[in-house]
Amino acid sequence: MDAWLVWLILAVVLGVVEIFTLTFVLGLLGAAALVAALLGAVGLPVAVQVIGFVGASAAGIYLVRPIMRRQLIRGPVVRSGVEGLVGRSAVVLQPVDRDKGLIKLSGEEWSARSIDEDLVIPVGAHVDVMEIDGATAVVYPREALP
Repeated sequence: MDAWLVWLILAVVLGVVEIFTLTFVLGLLGAAALVAALLGAVGLPVAVQVIGFVGASAAGIYLVRPIMRRQLIRGPVVRSGVEGLVGRSAVVLQPVDRDKGLIKLSGEEWSARSIDEDLVIPVGAHVDVMEIDGATAVVYPREALP
């Protein structure tokens, strides 16, 4: 049996075991085994394949694994409060200009002003919230206005 095929089988086995254990180490070793399989498929000697496996394993464990662990510990960024409103869509209830206006945002009525000082956004237009300034939503129209 060719060495590259052994590396490929090892990569598949490590990948399957990683699915069940979620250690992130076995998956990185499986990826390193794929690197060694590629080196073998190209026709390089077994010694070069082993060096490729060890190098890819070390790179994965020392470079990639800490980043993955940090993401798991920290978790996804969850925006809440007024920060969670930025980027949402709203509907204009009263015309919005550079000084005043009213929108319906997340089921609530908010005072609003246009981010573009020369723009008046009509009633019924859909807008995106660009930022929250105190109790006022700073908005920009979602589609081109007539």
